[in-house]
Amino acid sequence: MVEVGEGEEGQRIDNFLLRRAPGVPKSHVYRIIRKGQVRVNGGRIKPTRKLVHGDIVRIPPMQLKKTGDVSVPDRLASSIAEAVVDERDDFLVLNKPPGLAVHAGSGLAFGAIDALRQARKEPELELVHRLDRGTSGALLIARNAGVGRAMQGLFRNRQIKKFYLALLDGQWLAGDKTVNVPLAKNKEHAGERRVMVSADGQSAVSHFSCQAQFNDASLMRIEIETGRTHQIRVHSKHCGHPVVGDTRYGSNSNNAAFKRRGLNRLFLHSESMQFDWQGEFVEVRAKPGADWEQAQKELGNG
Repeated sequence: MVEVGEGEEGQRIDNFLLRRAPGVPKSHVYRIIRKGQVRVNGGRIKPTRKLVHGDIVRIPPMQLKKTGDVSVPDRLASSIAEAVVDERDDFLVLNKPPGLAVHAGSGLAFGAIDALRQARKEPELELVHRLDRGTSGALLIARNAGVGRAMQGLFRNRQIKKFYLALLDGQWLAGDKTVNVPLAKNKEHAGERRVMVSADGQSAVSHFSCQAQFNDASLMRIEIETGRTHQIRVHSKHCGHPVVGDTRYGSNSNNAAFKRRGLNRLFLHSESMQFDWQGEFVEVRAKPGADWEQAQKELGNG
C-alpha cells in the first residue's frame, strides 16, 4: 500500500506504476490494472486515472528478475554535476555537454539525468524536456515529478521562449527569416528514419537571425516557437544551410572538410530560455563551450 505524495499528484496511475517499478513491461502494468489487482482507495481504476495527494494505491506483488541499478562512472557523474549552471528551489539548469544523451535507451546504459541523480544523490530529479545527443546547452531538470509536469505544461502551451546558437554550412544571405514549415517524423529516406518537411506533418516555426558571417559558415541565433524533433536541423537544411557537423541532414563532404579544420561536433547549442514561473520572470542561460570559440577562430582564418 503506497500513499501518493504531493509531488506525485496529477500523475496517471499507469505512469505512477511504471515509475515505482522500473523495468516492468508496460504490458504487464496494464494487465494488472485491467484485472483489478491495482486499487486506488480500495476501488478499481482505469489506466488513465489521475492520482491526487493522499490517495492510497495498492500495488500487487510482482516477482521480477533483478536488474542492476544504473551506474555512471564517478568521474563522468562529477563532471556533469559541475555543469549545473543554475539552481532554484524547484529546478536545475544543466549545461549539457555535446555527445551525451539526456537519458538511457537505444543501447545507452545511462544519460545526463542518471549522472545527475547519482552525483547529487537526488533520485527524484526529472527531465523536463529533451535535447539531441549531439546538442549542447541549457537543459531544464525538475526537482520532483510534480514540478516536472507543471514545467512540461509550459512547453506544451508554448509558454517558454527557447533560443539556440548554430553554426550553419555556407553564407546565410536571407537576413532575418521565419521558417514556418511542417515536419513529419519517421519518414523513410535511404533506409533511415528521418524527420522531413511534409505537408501532412506537424506545424513547426523557427526564427533565424544571422550573428556573424565567415567564408564558408554562418553563426545564427534561432528562436523556436515549437519543439519538434530535429526542428532546427531540418529547417536549416530546408533553407539550404544544414548545421555544421550534422551527419544525418548535412553534407558528408562539407562535414569532412570542417572536421579536418577541427570542427568535430554538431554545432547546435541551447543558449537560453525565458518563462514565467510562479509569478516570476525567469531567464536561464548556458554559455557555449571553448569549442565554439575555437571553431569561430578557425572559420575566421579560413
